[in-house]
Amino acid sequence: MKVTRAQAEANRERIVDVAGELFREKGFDGIGLNELMQAAGLTRGGFYGHFESKDELASLACERALSANNHYWEELSAKPPAEALQALVGFYLSDLHCQRLANGCAMAALAGDVARAGPSLQGPFEAGVENFLRVLEPLMQADGPEERREQALSTLSQLVGSLVLARAVRSPELSRDLRAAAGAAVMREHAAG
Repeated sequence: MKVTRAQAEANRERIVDVAGELFREKGFDGIGLNELMQAAGLTRGGFYGHFESKDELASLACERALSANNHYWEELSAKPPAEALQALVGFYLSDLHCQRLANGCAMAALAGDVARAGPSLQGPFEAGVENFLRVLEPLMQADGPEERREQALSTLSQLVGSLVLARAVRSPELSRDLRAAAGAAVMREHAAG
């Protein structure tokens, strides 16, 4: 049965979405094409009709996952700055977000893989980081754009770093402590700004 152009495009989009979740959950090298295509409800043979390589798919999936994360953060940032930052920090460092590898922050889930993958993934990843910084900067109370940028960089580093560590440790108590300490530090820095 011949697949329509619209169905082929829908299949491609589905593959990118599923790949974004599986790559966040298992890493780029933790998922094979068979498992990926099966999760998308398609056969492996159809993969190369949509993508030249797994690297191309990884780049697209990384870009899409980061973009989806940023849409959520942008919605939060519509609140007054202090309230928006508190909501963002509260959700980002929550138990729920810590446990949601497949649907959580792509920066925390993919940073190690992207660092090893090289330039083909670093471009989309860097664009996602810059987009998140653009969301954070208006929430910072520092004077002037350079100071807001520095505070946003610090905030992003504390949030992502603490989430990476919190997901990597076995102890639930240490995981919560890492996230709580980062959240408290971010809010102190923001209040001091």
